[in-house]
Amino acid sequence: MTADLKAKAEAKSNEVQAKLLLFQENEITEHHIYRALAGFTRDAANREVLLKISGEELRHYQVWKKHSGKDVSPAFFKHWFYVVVSWLFGLTFGIKLMERGEKGAQLAYGGIKELVPEAGELLEQETEHERLLIGMINEERLVYIGSVVLGLNDALVEFTGALAGFTFALGKPRLVGVAGLIMGVSASLSMAASEYLSTKSESESRDPLKASLYTGAAYVITVVALVAPFLLFASAYLALAVTLLCAVFLILVFTFYFSVVKEIGFKRHFFEMLFISLGVAFLSFVIGFLARRFLQVDF
Repeated sequence: MTADLKAKAEAKSNEVQAKLLLFQENEITEHHIYRALAGFTRDAANREVLLKISGEELRHYQVWKKHSGKDVSPAFFKHWFYVVVSWLFGLTFGIKLMERGEKGAQLAYGGIKELVPEAGELLEQETEHERLLIGMINEERLVYIGSVVLGLNDALVEFTGALAGFTFALGKPRLVGVAGLIMGVSASLSMAASEYLSTKSESESRDPLKASLYTGAAYVITVVALVAPFLLFASAYLALAVTLLCAVFLILVFTFYFSVVKEIGFKRHFFEMLFISLGVAFLSFVIGFLARRFLQVDF
């Protein structure tokens, strides 16, 4: 019985040691991530907060090291992944994506508090980190994210439906592509102009010109992605299938980005946008079929 208890105690000790080393790796990795993010951010206030949090992460690492008695190297892939993601998609997205991983670490801290008294204090500091991060973000792309949403949503809903209707009404992929491209560019200019006038009359915090550029750019990028298959494939129906897949991918990527940045549920918004876009595409396809049949259009 004594040997059994000793074995259990040893196993428990090994489990605690493994957790300590994991916590150490997490803290030292995030120390380097925050320091790297502070190095490329242009906002002085953001840089100051990032450096402060980087220093706290290093102090947390030292606490865990005191109990484990070992040094741990940062996780190379995690470090560069979040640095690159933040550089490509914005500081807010990169940090909040990393925060999602921190929630699991915070739960683990709670399970080890009996053995490491400092764990409770570290948990409180991690929570404070989140408050600081949420309060510090001041990115232009977030100020104008509503304009991006407008351009992207409008292009996905209207344009996916229009291309589906053109596919059955016109039949030839290149003809559908050219018609769609002309329509898309015109619509993007119209949307940009509408956003300019709307922002100018309603908002005091946003620049109307920038708002219109964000809306127009989001619309054009979406149009190019959806039209491209009709210029690349010989079959109009194959091109439509690829276009619908592109639309689903764009909805998936943007909804995920939006859900992370705004901290909202992903599934409901994804399926809502997917249902609307594909529903409009289906109805437009039916309209195109009826138009070609009853108006006797042939090419």
